[in-house]
Amino acid sequence: MAVVHRVAVLLLPPVVGFDATIPALMFDSATDADGAPLYDVVTCALSPEPVAATTGFAVVAQAGPETLATADTVVIPGTRYAPARHEGVLEPAVASALATIRPGTRIVSICTGAFVLAAAGLLDGRPATTHWKHADHLRALHPRVQVDENVLFVDGGDVLTSAGLAAGIDLCLHIIRSDHGTQVANAVAKYCVVPPWREGGQAQFIERQVAEPDHYSTAATREWALRHLDEDLTIERLARHAQMSPRTFIRRFREETGQAPGAWVRNRRLDHARELLESHQLPVDEVARRSGLGTGANLRHHLRRGVGMSPSSYRKVYQGI
Repeated sequence: MAVVHRVAVLLLPPVVGFDATIPALMFDSATDADGAPLYDVVTCALSPEPVAATTGFAVVAQAGPETLATADTVVIPGTRYAPARHEGVLEPAVASALATIRPGTRIVSICTGAFVLAAAGLLDGRPATTHWKHADHLRALHPRVQVDENVLFVDGGDVLTSAGLAAGIDLCLHIIRSDHGTQVANAVAKYCVVPPWREGGQAQFIERQVAEPDHYSTAATREWALRHLDEDLTIERLARHAQMSPRTFIRRFREETGQAPGAWVRNRRLDHARELLESHQLPVDEVARRSGLGTGANLRHHLRRGVGMSPSSYRKVYQGI
């Protein structure tokens, strides 16, 4: 039997209750083809007392801080933990608990949990995100952190951060997809009744002085593009579909997604190619054609660059053949 990946969720009071529930719901919903769990999620706290939440209830953790030393992934949900939020520091007990995390363990924050990672020095020199409303404060407390409030999450390999609240769902799905492929992540998303990936970044939720009309959006064009990935999706064609000038379309697209249109299309094509490799026995050239990547050589290039594997190796990992 394969070893199940252990996820430890560290609850620091007052914890954001919604954030605290996300890892257990998402990771516990991930199973293999036989229905066996792929993750073992354990909530932990520094003491056995119930952990106060920000929304009128308390959470009883399953274990103590010793769980951190056995985890493969550690998640810190959003919190109003004052030392980190106001002073940018950690109390000795919290610092000692985090110090027990084994080298190589994946460390994840949801929402304002990023303040805890930053206070521990784990985000120095790295790109990271948090809730857009608190991004400037994180930037002021920790100038060495490259704060980007326009994205839903940042994958730094061994350290990952998500934006506010529901963006934790996006990050957990991304982690599941990275660990076990598109089909498993899509099944989790379907069970949780959320999209497999959410278009756009946090920028679309940031308060602005003047609201732009709803029709002034690239959302409909992005949905259309997903159905036409095998076609020639030039900036001009995308802008024409959105009924905008190319210049306006590019600016608005960046505001909504945090990416240039060309990079976004390439990433969606690679996502589709990965899904085809996981679920079909199509020749590599046919996968490339259907996903809009053109040739097998182009698919190989982007797959190696994106996930570090050739198409045949990727198929072997996720189909077991």
